[in-house]
Amino acid sequence: MNIDGLLRQYFGENDTLPVIEVFDSESIHAVYKDIVNTLKMQPDIELGILQTLSYCFYEILDNVLTHSMKSCGTVVMKYTPAKAKIQIMVVDDGIGIHRSLAENEVYCGISEAEALAKCMLDRVTDGKGMGFGLYSTACLMRQAGIVLHLHSGSHILISNGVEDRIEETGFWQGTIVYFELCSDKEIDPNKVLENRTDVISDFNDEFFGMEDVDNLW
Repeated sequence: MNIDGLLRQYFGENDTLPVIEVFDSESIHAVYKDIVNTLKMQPDIELGILQTLSYCFYEILDNVLTHSMKSCGTVVMKYTPAKAKIQIMVVDDGIGIHRSLAENEVYCGISEAEALAKCMLDRVTDGKGMGFGLYSTACLMRQAGIVLHLHSGSHILISNGVEDRIEETGFWQGTIVYFELCSDKEIDPNKVLENRTDVISDFNDEFFGMEDVDNLW
């Protein structure tokens, strides 16, 4: 999968290179931890942002392996302290959102544009997952988002966390999830994710030892 054009489009051309990693079912957890740990080392990123992002990020990675019918995907991450901005892109060249969602007979008659809008809603799924991954990202966008692009097939959904619009665009075989977050917002992760999961405890268990957790307060 050649993503050079996507790197130029979303990350620009400058001296600060993003982190780029390919993941599959065997490496997904290692790649997830590597990206989150890279961000965790940045002292200016609010802990609540990092905790919420970690949950949404893993869900998006898992979506690739669960729904795309491809064995791997690519993640790109860049943090710009001067702009207090985190950029993340997860991309695959699988069957795309429309074909995936149509595997659920409830959604088999919807258009490609409608499929993009639907998959951002709660509990919308092709039947292989819980339908919370992209919805949780939408929840995070409403609290700390700058922009989100969801591109699949010939349509793209663009959101600023308040309003969404869908446009026709150049064709992409598969799905691109790209979003930018403010890294300096103070948020309550469990409230953002509607107390559907104890994301704070899960994050602390995964990324902090007991001594580190005690030092957070």
